[in-house]
Formats: sequence, C-alpha cells, structure tokens
Amino acid sequence: MPQASAFTFSPQEYPDSPGCYLMKDGSGRIIYVGKANSLRNRVGSYFRSPEHLPAKTRVMMGRVAGIDILCTHSEKEALLLEASLIKKHRPRYNIVLRDDKSYILFRLDAQATYPRLSLTRKVTKNGDMYFGPFTSAQAARQTLKVVNRIFPLRKCKDTTFRNRTRPCLQHHLGRCLAPCVYDVDPAEYAQMVKNLRLFLSGRSRDLVSRLQREMHQASAELAFEKAASIRDQVRAIEQTVEQQTVVLPHEEDCDVLALAETDRELVVGMSFIRQGKLLDHKTFFWTNEQADDLQVEQDERVSKDLEGGLKPDQDCVEPHMSGGEDVLRTVLLQFYTPEKFIPQRIILPFQLSDPDVENILSERRGAPVHLVPAWRQQDKNLIDFARTNALQARSDDSEQQLLRNLSRKLGARGLERIEGVDVSHLGGQGVVVGQVVAERGRLEPEEYRQYTFPDLEGSRDDYAALAAWVERRIRSGPPWPDLVLIDGGKGQLSAVHRTLEQAWSTQGMPPEDRQGSWALAALAKGARRQGELEERVFVPERKNPISLRPGSKELLLLQQIRDAAHRFVLSRQKRSRTRRVLDSRLEKLPGVGPRTARLLWDRFGSVQAMLQADPAQFESIPGIGPHKAKKLHAALHSHEKLGSST
Repeated sequence: MPQASAFTFSPQEYPDSPGCYLMKDGSGRIIYVGKANSLRNRVGSYFRSPEHLPAKTRVMMGRVAGIDILCTHSEKEALLLEASLIKKHRPRYNIVLRDDKSYILFRLDAQATYPRLSLTRKVTKNGDMYFGPFTSAQAARQTLKVVNRIFPLRKCKDTTFRNRTRPCLQHHLGRCLAPCVYDVDPAEYAQMVKNLRLFLSGRSRDLVSRLQREMHQASAELAFEKAASIRDQVRAIEQTVEQQTVVLPHEEDCDVLALAETDRELVVGMSFIRQGKLLDHKTFFWTNEQADDLQVEQDERVSKDLEGGLKPDQDCVEPHMSGGEDVLRTVLLQFYTPEKFIPQRIILPFQLSDPDVENILSERRGAPVHLVPAWRQQDKNLIDFARTNALQARSDDSEQQLLRNLSRKLGARGLERIEGVDVSHLGGQGVVVGQVVAERGRLEPEEYRQYTFPDLEGSRDDYAALAAWVERRIRSGPPWPDLVLIDGGKGQLSAVHRTLEQAWSTQGMPPEDRQGSWALAALAKGARRQGELEERVFVPERKNPISLRPGSKELLLLQQIRDAAHRFVLSRQKRSRTRRVLDSRLEKLPGVGPRTARLLWDRFGSVQAMLQADPAQFESIPGIGPHKAKKLHAALHSHEKLGSST
C-alpha cells in the first residue's frame, strides 16, 4: 500500500487565483503539472480522505514531497503555462503526446518565381502554402512521388538552384523543367503551380476539367505531343483520386477527435479530412490509470456547473468518460502547436466547457478556429468513424505488447523513450558520444544528439567518455529516458551506472527510486554459435546476461537501436574529422583565418558551393569587402583540389 504523503496542506499558503501547480517527489523531480482556476481549492482537493481519491492519485500523493505554484493573471494564461510545462518536463503522471512530431506537411514556397514543393514538419507564417497533414512519412513520400510524376516542378534547394550550371537527373527523367538552367516561361510554370494547388487541395475534378479543355485545344491546334502529355497527366490524377475515401459530400477541411475506452486504456483517435476526403489518421493511447487523475478536476467543474443551474449535456455522442474533457483539452493544446497546420473546424464528441481553448487555437492559427460538438448526424458519423479507426489501430498495435514484454524482462517501469549511446574516436582523437532516440519503439532522427569532449583528447578511455556523457545528459534536462541502451559490455554499463548513482545521490534521490529513474542495459556481442554472433544483454547488479531468445522481436528492437547509435556516432566522428581537415586546409589559403573559415562554412556549407560562388556572393557575407572577396575567389580556384575532399 502506498504511504500517505508527508507533505501537509496549509490553505493560507495558496492564493485564491488562477495558475499552475507543480508536484515534486523527494528528489525534486516534477511528477505532475496541473492548472487551476483557484489554486487554493484545486490543491486542497488532493488532500481529501484517501477513499475519495482515485487509486492513481493516491499513489501519486504518496510520492509528493513538495508543491510549487506559479500564479497567472487569467485562466487562459494558466492553460498556456500548463501546456508549456508538460511539454518541457514530461511529468510521469501527466498525459504527454510523446509522438506528436510524426506530423508531416507539404510546403509550397509560393513567393518564389519558380516555387518548389517540399516536406516539412513546421508551419511558418511567411506566405508559404501548406497541405496535409500526413502522420506517416512513408505515405507523404509516396504522395510526393506521384506529385513529382505529374507536375515537373524544380526539386533543388535555393542554394543549389542559384549555383547549378547544368540540369540534373530529374530533368532527364522528365520530372523537372530545369528552370535553374533553361529559360522556362514563368507564366507556364505558374499555371503548373496553380494546377498543383488544385490537386493538393482536393479539387481534382476542377483540375481534370481544366486539363481536358487544354488537351482538346492542343489537339485542335495539332499539338499532339502536348495533348498526349496532358492526357497522361489526367490519367495519373484520376488513378490517384480513385484511392481517396470521400467522407463529406462537400469540400471541407476539418479534423475529427473521438474518444474510446477499453478495459485498460483510453484511446484518442484523430481523423484529418481535406476537401471532403479522408487524408490520414492518428491515434494516441493512455492507460486508464493516467486518465483517472483528471477526473478530480472534472468532477469539481461539473459540481460547479450544477450549482450555477447548468445541466449536463444529454445530446452528446457519448457521455463524459473518466477525464474525457481534460484529455481532449490536453490533446488540443499539445498537438496543435503554433508551427502546425490548424484547420478552421475541429469536431469533438462533446462541448468543451472551457472557451479559452478555442481562443488559444485561433491565436495560433491566425484566424478563427471553431471547436464544434457533434450535434448533427453527419458529424456524429464522423466521430463514430474516427473512434472505430482508433480502436482498430489499438488492436493492431503489436509494438506496445513488444515494449511491455521487453520492459518486464529489463525490470523497467516503461519503455516509452529509449536512448541508445555509443562512443567513437580515432586513436583517442575526436572523442564523440552519439545518442539516438526511439519513441514507442520507433527511431526519431530529429531527437538524435552528439556530445563532444575536447578534454578527453588522447585518452582512449571509453569509460570516461560515457561517464562524462551521463553528467552532460543530466544537465541537458528532460525529456528523460525510460531506458538507456549502451553499445558495450559490463565495463561500459558499470561506468554509466556508477556515474548515474553518484549523480542521483548528489541530488538527494532516495536509493529505492534511483534504479527506476533510468533503466540501464548494455548490448554486447558474445561468442559465435552456428555461424552467428551471440548477443548478450546485461543489466546493472546482475552477473549473468538476461534471457532474450535469439531472433526474438525484443532482441531485434535492441539491436536496431544499438546499430542506429553505432552508425550515427561513426558518421558524426567522421564528419568532425573531415571538417577539421578542411578547416585546416582553408586556413592555409591567403587571407583565411579561423573567423573567415567559419563565415565561409556558415554561408556555403561545403567547399563545392564555395568553388561555384562568384565574388559578389563572397562580398555579400558580413565582414568581407570587395577586395577580400576577389582574393578569396582567386585563392579558392587556385586550390581547387580542396573540393575533392567534400
């Protein structure tokens, strides 16, 4: 049974104003973040009799050793602060969208003379146009292949576009008009961009009708080659459109959020509808224990509404399941960040009682956003559709079962976030520790990090490098890993474990909590058996390796993360070594010192780009005048062998 918290509640210490409260354990780690309209009443609700609290809340309160508060001027500010704090600290007892980065959009740089279509994960308010989203990178790239086949827009980035002297392979394949080299009519290119916008916006029928008129006109003018090209475009578009599911009779952009509950979990399903067609799905899962923590605040709001004469809605698609409203509020504020595309209309299973959520999303979008409860039958059907897809995704989610099995074998509390680390150096020079990240079993390259240690140059000490990495990793702060997987054996594992224990001891973490903070494991190659190397998995304070069947999914996952860490650190170490060599070569040129070399790298990124630049481009760099620009241009071209190293 969890013990009651030693922390006591004193009402006079908390103001009767809106704000956020941060619950901390004995080591000072934030384990829960909440917002309140009245901090005094909200915090006080946690200190009621244990029988009146959900089981999860009782367990959490047994760990609470202190509560910090942050006051705000309004409930809206409290909402924003709560979302920011949860995102930053990822408290154990909060709902956190750990995989909310798998959200890809098409970006069309519409301001350019010859626009380019690319993939991005961020929305910037600079006039560019965005289409999407796609939760699957594979699906987005597959769609991009179709678009490239139909619309031969330029593919190269601006830097390459400005410096290219001959067309690339994409032009020879018929997928680019090569405006970087040839004199392409801007009006013709603009028309192609307009057709692309119609296609990506879902207005395929308008596009097909327009192309068919152009095809007949070209045929009448005896331009049969042009007519045949347009015919092929029409066929490709029609074949693509046939694969899309129409869920709305009119062309509309909206998102749909639905809740579903299983015996063990709360599921949130999101459907993205663009121009009336279903574009993609996304699903989030939480255990019911996590959702129970949100019930206390919701009960208080319902009681407050009833006292004010309001009645609970009876016409909603579904009743307010345990913590359902707060789950939706959290998902909306964490998922729809300012750099993401936010549609004008978001359909919810019921009406939110907090109007500030809608106001915040409208500010992030820069235009009105309407959170619409599913009153109409058409909207109810969409909610049912999203809920069905969410439950189906959950039943197909074998990855979570794999992570649960692996977590049990390693003695970890959970494996939402796994960090794999490896050390690389060349004879003790250029010591680098690479860190890769897997969220819910999937590698997240954007989370990869490299750590360099100039003070360890010449030491050849992998143990010291790993110990130094632990210290740096703790200083870098959350999100914390559930498991650290080390490429190595008992020695490497012991170095990390010893340093981690010392760090937690310095911070005052009790011994019983230290092992559960970061689970550790090391993956080492053993003896060769039947032509294959045996992989051994070690954990702290255990002499023999744990038992993982060769070829099992659990072992394959660890191998995948270990191999990713190994490849990443080798590439970073090699890149660092190459950069040092090129820096030294650049600095040997007349008029180039460390500062000028840095300016050149920041501006061009590669020696090849420097060689293709003209004096005017050198002169555009702050700190480089006309005379020095000409000297740099001449010096680089007199030493063109530099380019062979890139």
